[in-house]
Amino acid sequence: MNVLRPARLQAAWTLAGLVLLTVNLRAAITGVPPLISDLRDALGLSGVQVSVLTTLPVLCLGLFAALAPVAARRFGTETAITGALLLITAGIVLRIVPAAPALFGGTVLAGAGIAMGNVLVPAVVKRAFPDRIGSLTGLSMMLMASSGAVAAGLAVPLDGAGGWRLALAFWAVPSFVAALVWGPLALRGRRVPAPPEPPRATGSLLRDPLAWHVTAFMGLASLMFYVLMSWLPSVMRDAGTDAATAGLMVSVMMFIGIPLGYVVPVAAARMRDQRPLIVGLGALMAVALGGLVVAPGAGWTWVVLLGVATGSAFPLAVTLLSLRAPNPSIAARLSGMAQTFGYLGAGIGPFAVGLLRDVTGGWTVALTVLLLLVLPEVVFGLLAARPGLVRPAVSPRLVEPKDVPAARYARR
Repeated sequence: MNVLRPARLQAAWTLAGLVLLTVNLRAAITGVPPLISDLRDALGLSGVQVSVLTTLPVLCLGLFAALAPVAARRFGTETAITGALLLITAGIVLRIVPAAPALFGGTVLAGAGIAMGNVLVPAVVKRAFPDRIGSLTGLSMMLMASSGAVAAGLAVPLDGAGGWRLALAFWAVPSFVAALVWGPLALRGRRVPAPPEPPRATGSLLRDPLAWHVTAFMGLASLMFYVLMSWLPSVMRDAGTDAATAGLMVSVMMFIGIPLGYVVPVAAARMRDQRPLIVGLGALMAVALGGLVVAPGAGWTWVVLLGVATGSAFPLAVTLLSLRAPNPSIAARLSGMAQTFGYLGAGIGPFAVGLLRDVTGGWTVALTVLLLLVLPEVVFGLLAARPGLVRPAVSPRLVEPKDVPAARYARR
């Protein structure tokens, strides 16, 4: 019994750390857009600078995601997470300095920390809770969505209570608290080194087709979400909806995704084959986008369908990162690969769709392009959802001899 208590305490502490980590992976991003007008006036930002500020966080999620697996291998997963949370805290604090360079620099720091945290969540779940992948991935997705929605909702009230600096600085508190919780885990991880990885675990993922299928599905799911979050209000306003209702539609779309962030990973983890989920989500997305093209007047119907489709696709993609990885190390590397390429593509999406709208003078072409992208999203999703595991490529000379006892890696 005495042996079990430390293990249970360790698991409970890790679970608390996981909850606090995921709470801090959206708020520093979603709390900024409602303050854009105040930031522009206070810091004298140009239109170009505002556009860069709104695009920069998504680009950072892609640019810095690849650092997470490297940091985890070099310093340990717990230390990498602690560092990521300190980066988020430092970035948030830097943004309250009343100068444009500080605002942009802080956004980069916070974005880098969020990118690393995003990547390492599946690795923590895979290693610490291998029998609860669905429920804890779902909890993580639900907390991310909830904290993002709360941060966006509190931004204006906090601004009214103490100005834009208070509204930005508020979120440094939970990120610093999370870093304090992960600190002891990092110290323990340094004292208890991980066992050596088998050679196959260190091979390249870039030549594994399944890794690319998961990456492509995550990228397209992310692109759809960020494009709709950015442009759906404009689409509905051009269709005759008033500004307040158009803004409410985006909020409803995001809130629909909160419970689905939990339900979808739990359901996916219980299924040996997740392809039926891919087909259903693809059908919903196609109907909703097609509806926006031919009958935008029925906007609320399409918003609800889009909320279900986008609110389910990204949590499903994150769940596949754990389900398709044979061990926590590869889960972190697959997550880094998928989020690097996925978020970089997602960052380009809103700009490209906005450009199409400006060139064509309407939303028909842009929405039709999105509708066409549903097909490759479904195709890559079906390939990613097939039963199987990612297998990194490795040089034959590095493969372990056949007579190496399997127990050698049992601890993994």
